[in-house]
Amino acid sequence: MKLNKMTSNGEISNKVQVVLGAQWGDEGKGKLVDLLAENANVVARCQGGNNAGHTVIVGDKSYDFHLLPSGIIWPNCISLIGNGVVVHVPSLFEEIEKNEKKGLEGWQNRLKISDRAHLVFDFHQAVDGLLESEPKGKLGTTKKGIGPTYSSKATRNGVRISDLLGDFDKFTEKFETLADCHTARFKSLEVDKKAELERYKAFAERLRPLVTETVSFLHDQIAKGKHILVEGANAAMLDIDFGTYPYVTSSNCSIGGVCTGLGIPPKFIGDVIGVVKAYTTRVGDGPFPTEQLNEIGEFLQQTGHEFGVTTGRKRRCGWLDIPLLKYTSMVNGYSSVALTKLDVLDDMDEIKIGVSYVKDGVILEHFPSCEQEFEGVEVNYVTMQGWKSCIAQCKTFDSLPELAKKYVETIEQHLNIPLKWIGVGPERTAIVNR
Repeated sequence: MKLNKMTSNGEISNKVQVVLGAQWGDEGKGKLVDLLAENANVVARCQGGNNAGHTVIVGDKSYDFHLLPSGIIWPNCISLIGNGVVVHVPSLFEEIEKNEKKGLEGWQNRLKISDRAHLVFDFHQAVDGLLESEPKGKLGTTKKGIGPTYSSKATRNGVRISDLLGDFDKFTEKFETLADCHTARFKSLEVDKKAELERYKAFAERLRPLVTETVSFLHDQIAKGKHILVEGANAAMLDIDFGTYPYVTSSNCSIGGVCTGLGIPPKFIGDVIGVVKAYTTRVGDGPFPTEQLNEIGEFLQQTGHEFGVTTGRKRRCGWLDIPLLKYTSMVNGYSSVALTKLDVLDDMDEIKIGVSYVKDGVILEHFPSCEQEFEGVEVNYVTMQGWKSCIAQCKTFDSLPELAKKYVETIEQHLNIPLKWIGVGPERTAIVNR
């Protein structure tokens, strides 16, 4: 099989396009993926699980996707859940049913799930809650079982979808061994193994038509010249290696997760788009240098409706953080940036951008590597005048207020990366394409 489509000079002509969160998540990746998916043949999720929460607003309908790729709405686009994703099957079908009631249809013909993806069981979720309740366990997880499932995967006793669809006796043995490992550690954990096995026997038949070997499928699509769009979940500052450890997720949600989570080699990757909210938010504990624990933070939280799609928790809010964005760009190599929720700043008298970190009177030359290094860090800001007008109806960059354009251009100058999209409202069409 031909592995890729080449140009006359030997270059790959249809490189994979990637969308990644550039902050601590909740940047609005779903909206951009939905926009780009109109012209994509495949939209693929590469990591994470239903701890993700991507929102797409179409008309008066708001679709919330946790496991389903955000391209699932488009009838001519295949949505693929890759091998790097961990799947809680009951939640997957519940998510499908909820979105069917909002108008999602035909998903059966365009949803593909990797046979190598690992299964999240209810006891993984229970363990997640137990770990979070321990004195040293306050990491702010979503309690969706993601961390315990990746732990099972790393210790090589995880259970994959291929196990479920194969010999059920062997699946039963693997399931019981895994359950026993957890109940041995957590004495209060109870698992009704018989009931769970009966439930998963039924799930197996519902899953079977959707499951495929996705690595060869994706390479076949690339060989045919198809447009592949990868949707990253979570965000770079939650990456298990590069995020603000230990307040991170359990997968690589930076560019490396695209390769390992889908089986796509680096040379096939083209544009990497970083999605940046016009201010900064994060859910749960952990360092946040530009956080505003004052009326500014409260304004951003209320005006931006900053509640977690998955958890419902209030998001912590603060000013845009350039050192953070430069760091995640260093890791991910953004070719362009999408700036979202600029309209949230419409009514502000003045707006600040954090441009450098200072510690003991010295500007830091690199982003802090550990929690302790954030102690004593202060932020240098530039202050800009607010535009004090509604931008929701703006369709072009030139139609934005001059001060709004200046804010965008200032970010662009500091990052030295082109800002190609600007979100001016929650609706699907409320975006300025530069």
